[in-house]
Amino acid sequence: MKSEPSVYSLQDLAQAPGGTAAWDGVRNYQARNFIRDQMQPGDLAFFYHSSCAQPGIAGIMEVVSQPYPDPTALDPADEHYDPKSDPANPRWYVVDVRYQRALSEVIPLARLKQCPELAQMPLLRRGNRLSVMPVTPEQWRYILTLEC
Repeated sequence: MKSEPSVYSLQDLAQAPGGTAAWDGVRNYQARNFIRDQMQPGDLAFFYHSSCAQPGIAGIMEVVSQPYPDPTALDPADEHYDPKSDPANPRWYVVDVRYQRALSEVIPLARLKQCPELAQMPLLRRGNRLSVMPVTPEQWRYILTLEC
């Protein structure tokens, strides 16, 4: 799960009440489908810092709720408001996530790209800008071996 640290960082999540926050504002259908159709409480996710000096995996968080309609889509005062959203037929979904830990140091995108074991990872595919994407169990285990 990706976020620009200038907007919302791993440290922001760690400092949220209970280290928990809604992963809201996703406005891409494919990313929404990953949230709505695949994420379940107990799932772990990497927190990836994007669009910064050193993009990379900064930490780990846990999904702590079932997917539910994104309330920001219905709030005209919110920057993620979607006037086409309908409470009776939600278009956008969120999950609540809880901070687990920071990695000992960020695993940079450049380092991830050097690993043939991760060649099929959606994050590393050219042009992929999704904020939410799957990681296989094998990829997860391998990435953790890269932590110093």
